[in-house]
Amino acid sequence: MISYQEARDKIPLGETPSVILANGFSQAWDHKIFNYKYLLEIADFGDRDEIIRELFRQVGTHDFEKVMKRLKSTQLVLEVYGAPYPLINAVKQDQEILKLALINAISTTHPQLPSNVTDAQYECVRGFLSQFNQIFTLNYDLLLYWARNKNDLSPEGYETDDGFRGNPLYWKGHGTYQEIHFLHGALHLYDTVSGVKKHKCTEDGIPIIEQVRDNLEQGKFPLFVSEPTDLKKKSRIEHNPYLNYCYQKISTLRGALFIYGHSIDQNDNHIFEQIRKSQVEHIFVSIFGDMNSAPNRMSMLRAQYELPNIELTFFKAETTPVWSEI
Repeated sequence: MISYQEARDKIPLGETPSVILANGFSQAWDHKIFNYKYLLEIADFGDRDEIIRELFRQVGTHDFEKVMKRLKSTQLVLEVYGAPYPLINAVKQDQEILKLALINAISTTHPQLPSNVTDAQYECVRGFLSQFNQIFTLNYDLLLYWARNKNDLSPEGYETDDGFRGNPLYWKGHGTYQEIHFLHGALHLYDTVSGVKKHKCTEDGIPIIEQVRDNLEQGKFPLFVSEPTDLKKKSRIEHNPYLNYCYQKISTLRGALFIYGHSIDQNDNHIFEQIRKSQVEHIFVSIFGDMNSAPNRMSMLRAQYELPNIELTFFKAETTPVWSEI
């Protein structure tokens, strides 16, 4: 595999690529906090804790989405075979418990303040982000949101648009120069009767994470796409104007595209579907660790299958200057 810089050197002069960021982007800042294993350790499943944790053990995973997918499949089988309604209902309720536990775990473990990230880290990640045209993220956390709002740090003059305007900040979408796209929602985004709005630190200094926790206590949840399959995710996305706008934007891309920190999992087939509709000609995919490991070989095979007729180049994730210089 080549290095990130060698991948950049393959971009034609004058062309600015776009990027899709996944969990590896956040894990590069703190592997523990943004890791499913840690989220599972601190997750609260209430009186269903023993049953749900046994599901994780039996499936042999820490991945919430994989267990969610199994529950959905189980529900379908039970319905087809005419199983007793209480059993079907228990499986449906466990799906909701799993989803809410994930949201609560993320909001609980998330760094409290933008100052938890150092200025040196912000400058590095802003330098990294400034190399791209359109920026898409599959992450729920606030790291990208904080980084794009640090306009007092280098590189000078680097600003991006997320499409939100007014006070309170509602998404305007069409007619803006939106370059930042939260494809699966985020902690700071909320769906309201007036449209999708975003939180920011209040004039009284109340941080976003504290606002998120207050909302959770009131039964108000952030705009999240945590459905168990790519088809369910796609349906959820298409029924929300903000999410669908971001999703459709992928199909308008052309030239080069970087995919950083993504395992090319089949649960995100809807993303690859949009890429196939685009005019992207060359895709650079990051691979973390030994390229010959079973998970990495599977990721590379899936990329070749999902993205046919597009030139693929794999590069070493560890050589990418995301939160620190390499």
